[in-house]
Amino acid sequence: MQATKDKLKGNWNQIKGKLKQNYGELSDNDLIYHEGKEDELLGKIQEKTGQTKQEIKAFIDQI
Repeated sequence: MQATKDKLKGNWNQIKGKLKQNYGELSDNDLIYHEGKEDELLGKIQEKTGQTKQEIKAFIDQI
């Protein structure tokens, strides 16, 4: 999870764009990032997309 957190902090705008491209059902409101609330963000993405947290983390890690 630490690698995902570091990636979210460092490249959020790029990651946000890729998430929206890959998961068209995500809105800007779904992708509001607050430092320290990575699990909450992943939970929102999981809820909207039906993907598991592991699948979402893997997608973020390959960006």
